[in-house]
Amino acid sequence: MFEVHVLASGSDGNCTVIEFDDEAVMIDAGISCRRIQGFMDQEGYDRKNLKALLITHEHSDHIAGAGATARKMDIPIYCNRPTYDASNFGNVRYNEIKTMNSFMIGGINITPLPTSHNAVEPNAFLVEEDGKKVLLATDTGVLTFQVEQALAESNIAVIESNYDKKMLAEGPYPIYLKKLIGSDHGHLSNVDCAFAIKRTMDERRKIFLAHLSKTNNTPDIAREAVSEITGIKRLNIDCLEFPGDTRTIRLKG
Repeated sequence: MFEVHVLASGSDGNCTVIEFDDEAVMIDAGISCRRIQGFMDQEGYDRKNLKALLITHEHSDHIAGAGATARKMDIPIYCNRPTYDASNFGNVRYNEIKTMNSFMIGGINITPLPTSHNAVEPNAFLVEEDGKKVLLATDTGVLTFQVEQALAESNIAVIESNYDKKMLAEGPYPIYLKKLIGSDHGHLSNVDCAFAIKRTMDERRKIFLAHLSKTNNTPDIAREAVSEITGIKRLNIDCLEFPGDTRTIRLKG
């Protein structure tokens, strides 16, 4: 059995725990340590199993609580050197990683993959143990070849479906921000997410739509767009529904 605990996902903060038996890693900590601990308790997760905190990139909705969480839970931070230098984690244990160089944490194999975002060196992560694979890929304007290949291989995909193109175009954001979000270095739209899923179709793969914009998207619109393009039933497409919502995705061995 392994589990993916999505504790927060969106512009207000991101945090996911991937657990294999009695070992786990956290990816991003963009909310407070207190909230992370509360959500972990809400999901019934034993935080003693947590071995490391992986960081995708330096934006505040991914690192706001990272330093405090690493210190409070006594776990090291893993990220590439440019991301570490662009962040302010304070006094933490740090392990440098390199994009596309796999590494082990206990029995878990982790590969940092390049994404396309307005950050110094952003990563997605492919997490694997015993032949089971989880991909977490958000904050990318396009799917890089490496991320799309990982999507095709994954048993669980936590993948960005950030915005509805019509809502973004007609929404309140200034023009420069709309252009950035819609660019190759911005975020992935519902439609682009759906076509990536369709290109790599695997009916057994579990899909979780991540990093939905609270201004330019809704859970219903995101699920409907992905369902219409891929043919996957809406009830088989998951995402967080409201602030404070959490989700655990389970996959048996």
